[in-house]
Amino acid sequence: MTDGSYYERIDEHRYKPTVHVGGAWDPDEQHFSPLGGLIVHAMDRHLAARPDSGLVLSRISHDILGRPALDECEIRVETLRPGRTIELLEAVVLIAGRPVVRTRAWLLAALDTTAVEGGPEDRLTPPEALDPWSMHLAWPGGYVASLDVRQVAPPRPGRATAWLSTRLALVADEPSSPLASYVTLVDTANGIAVRQPPTAWMFPNVDLTIHLHRQPEGDWTGLDTTVTFGPTGQGLTSSVLHDIHGPVGTAQQMLTVRPQRSL
Repeated sequence: MTDGSYYERIDEHRYKPTVHVGGAWDPDEQHFSPLGGLIVHAMDRHLAARPDSGLVLSRISHDILGRPALDECEIRVETLRPGRTIELLEAVVLIAGRPVVRTRAWLLAALDTTAVEGGPEDRLTPPEALDPWSMHLAWPGGYVASLDVRQVAPPRPGRATAWLSTRLALVADEPSSPLASYVTLVDTANGIAVRQPPTAWMFPNVDLTIHLHRQPEGDWTGLDTTVTFGPTGQGLTSSVLHDIHGPVGTAQQMLTVRPQRSL
């Protein structure tokens, strides 16, 4: 059961954002988090139009080229480097005919490597054991208002760990993959561990790169996030990504840090 959607399909390549996509910095912009999920959804459809290769999306790197207005968007996907075990896709998002996002994603062969599997095993406290957090009181916009957020521990400036989920579908009346649904919430990381109040300082991200060592499962996206500001206007939001079974990868966001215009 869902309570609506972030996007509605117009045709094969075009989508209309709903009010639930409204951004945290500007409600007339698209929050990049659902747009990032929509890009993965478009890549999934591109891959589904051909025989299954057995490859899985393992790195997704978004470059945000301009302001993503809250308007219909077109997503074009192409295969840049085909291969049987390694493949590279590129997606371009256009709004009013202008590119606003360029995404490249590596797909790798899915093999049985359980014999050598290993890495950090720390699991977050399950979301069902945590109380909801009203993140929309700190951030405006339809997207943040759509979230169910559970804090694992009280946040500190530049440090937070939280679970996120949503009852909204990514695209109305069509299923999305577990990965697309998971990625829909990842860009929220920059808003859960604020180092300075967003009313005084701006710190939007200009990119988002996700590396996965395992495909995520379940309805919750876990973010173990640290935000760092440098001395010359740059910042970095770094997150260990979790699902209900444990870590699945990492996410990095480069920030442009600047005082609010009113200062």
